[in-house]
Amino acid sequence: MLEAVALTYGMLLSFVLSGASQNRKLARPNPAVLNYVGYVLFGATCALSAALSVYAAWGLATGQTLSV
Repeated sequence: MLEAVALTYGMLLSFVLSGASQNRKLARPNPAVLNYVGYVLFGATCALSAALSVYAAWGLATGQTLSV
């Protein structure tokens, strides 16, 4: 299941970044959907990194080995 989520995330991120890069080269504005998907992916990435950082800090603070 995790593999499918990672593949979907990677494909969406690749599409958003390549589309934004191409639009920047051509000096065109990005479509609204591209911006929205980019913001959602950015928010998900930030939330996941914050959650994993808190999880790791909790493990260090309690001295326990945490496993996923």
